[in-house]
Amino acid sequence: MTQRYDLVIFDFDGTLADSLTWFRGALGEVVDKHGLAPICPQKAEALRGLTPKAIMDELAIPAWKIPFIAADVRARAAENVDQIHLFDGIRDMIEALADHGVSLAVVSSNGETAVKAVLGERLADQFDQFACGAALFGKASIFRKVIKRAGTMPERTLCVGDEVRDIDAAREAGCAAGAVEWGFATADILRAQSPEHSYRKPADILASLSASSRSSQTA
Repeated sequence: MTQRYDLVIFDFDGTLADSLTWFRGALGEVVDKHGLAPICPQKAEALRGLTPKAIMDELAIPAWKIPFIAADVRARAAENVDQIHLFDGIRDMIEALADHGVSLAVVSSNGETAVKAVLGERLADQFDQFACGAALFGKASIFRKVIKRAGTMPERTLCVGDEVRDIDAAREAGCAAGAVEWGFATADILRAQSPEHSYRKPADILASLSASSRSSQTA
């Protein structure tokens, strides 16, 4: 059976690793340090159902502050890798993809040190590329570079993430978008963007390899 994708590019936080559980605990300190309005648990949960622009409007975060906040969160994650864990089923899924001969990459705003530490040496070795420290809204250009290094084409590339901006970046780069429903954004807001694939569990990603797979896998 013909394999549909040669390259799978993964987001990290909320896609491979449950960073959100850790981040909820650090949110208060981040808010205080950067002078943001307090975010109660109910508001934080409501943000999951909004588009990136709506989130920015709701939080009233000036664009110039985003790189500083991202760098702060990145540094905190590196110091707390022992509190960030892979989602159940991720390890088996990655190993199965590697067994299929698929090239694997991580493109993340998180730092490479933290990403590799959470993955562990054995699992990190399954990835051919790490493009970490990416800008929150600059993934499309990085996708193109990763695809070029992998020696494949956008139409043979699947980008898997947990946020609307991941879907937008995949489309901008000409790749197929796969949305996981266990991360930050709600299933409803992700499905409203009509990604090529929607995943309820990590094992569903394997079905995307088949040329006969239907769009928006939800098994």
